[in-house]
Amino acid sequence: MVEKLKIIPLGGLNEIGKNMTVLEYRNDIILIDCGMGFPDDDMYGIDVVIPDYSYLIQNQSKIRGIFLTHGHEDHIGALPYVLRSIDAPIYATRMTAGLVELKLEEHNLLSTTDIITCEAGDVVRAGVFQVEFIHTNHSIADAVAFAIRTPVGTILHTGDWKIDPTPISGGMIDLTRMGELGNEGVLALMCDSTNVERPGFTKSESTVGASFDALFKGCRERIIVTTFASNVDRIQQIINVAARYGRKVAVSGRSMENAMTVSTRLGYMKVPEHTLVDLNQIKTLPKDRVCIITTGSQGETMSALTRIANSTHKQIELQPGDTIILSASAIPGNENAIGNVINELYRKGATVINERDRDLHVSGHACQQELKILHALIRPKFFIPVHGEQRHLRLHAQLAESMGMRPDHVLISDIGHVIELTPNSIRENGTVTAGRILVDGYGVGDVGSVVLRDRKRLAEDGMIVVVCTMSSMDHTLLSGPEIITRGFVYVKESEELMDEMRSLACGVLNRVRPGTDFTTIKGDVKRELSGYLFRKAKRSPMILPVIMEV
Repeated sequence: MVEKLKIIPLGGLNEIGKNMTVLEYRNDIILIDCGMGFPDDDMYGIDVVIPDYSYLIQNQSKIRGIFLTHGHEDHIGALPYVLRSIDAPIYATRMTAGLVELKLEEHNLLSTTDIITCEAGDVVRAGVFQVEFIHTNHSIADAVAFAIRTPVGTILHTGDWKIDPTPISGGMIDLTRMGELGNEGVLALMCDSTNVERPGFTKSESTVGASFDALFKGCRERIIVTTFASNVDRIQQIINVAARYGRKVAVSGRSMENAMTVSTRLGYMKVPEHTLVDLNQIKTLPKDRVCIITTGSQGETMSALTRIANSTHKQIELQPGDTIILSASAIPGNENAIGNVINELYRKGATVINERDRDLHVSGHACQQELKILHALIRPKFFIPVHGEQRHLRLHAQLAESMGMRPDHVLISDIGHVIELTPNSIRENGTVTAGRILVDGYGVGDVGSVVLRDRKRLAEDGMIVVVCTMSSMDHTLLSGPEIITRGFVYVKESEELMDEMRSLACGVLNRVRPGTDFTTIKGDVKRELSGYLFRKAKRSPMILPVIMEV
């Protein structure tokens, strides 16, 4: 019997974010990435979405290591939650390891977690697997792909990547090694699909520097720049151009401060002497000598830029004429939040410049021509598109087929599906528990679909509380019912509606027979009022009867 390699995506397919993939062969498992996702608009109160990792808990004795492609949150953000339940060493490059250490330290997990730092070119043995780190380009330093040698063949997992011929640091992606692997033979390619809809090549990160230079040159006002905190090369370019024009640089936002601390300590960022100043010093400097780098490029509620726009930042007060540079593109779903922040900035008299005005942002993901180059170099036997929604996966499959791959050698999968690979076959065979776990404050998985449905209902239609007192002996109504509303109607403007609800509730309560249990009574009140309110107002507020026994 031919042994099979199992590939089980637990996240990152048919969605953007929460990337997590299991590779399993007999009694050995390795995990590639451990990411989080952002909550949807209807996930009221949810902070973070992470993959359902029940399968890892069930098989934790088999786990030989967690391998991280790079340090973005959608690839490392779930680690503090997963590591509460499983114990496995983490293998990552220096920048990624530095960001992981900060994250685990915040969750008091650093002392119990083994983090092994690796470099591009290193090969790590984990059970039956041998994992080779291969240098790539992305919008964060130290991104890598993995060539994973297994008993059935070599699997190449690209992580997030692009071809950058003129990177700010770290050198160009190691296409030579990719070509060597192609010549050696790659059984299956798992490749990033994020930018498959875009023709041509992704622009180099270095093109953004020219745009910054043009904006800084001759500007007599304060300049505030927001970008992704993890984009060290972008921050380096901002600091370089600020220093060139004699501006001091101050940083606002915890994630930005953390990223700069790690990248400076590890040598990925070099700050010119006397350029960086404390945020409290900017008030003493002339406008044309100030540059502030902040978080908040996605309009996050508590980010530095949002607080600046809403005049709630303790150290930065927006001034008319301030130039705000948005050096990031909107993550799908964040457009409204970003738009609200931009409107508020304009209202305060600021000048806002974004990527539509100039080349202020470039993607970290490969476009069509780069994908074709990789496919031509690797020439895999089988192909599994990853990191994308359904349209991305489908288009990437079509691209692979246009490069000569047989359609029956291309597999579009979904989270929880078990992909079985042999040297001569690929197929799906069964499923495992998969989906999403919602993180609400300190609660992990406490909030389920029922709670979300109630929150949605409360947000859209409000709540009505019916309070009354009944005799515990014969269930006669002693007082009430009182009607209390929250988020439904303003009582003084709807007295007729309130009186009608009170009358209907009273009618139900007066018809109660002795011996009827209170659960049944509450149900009758809810049904009576729900039907009436839907007929009257076409709304379905949450109705909570409260009965006190005397």
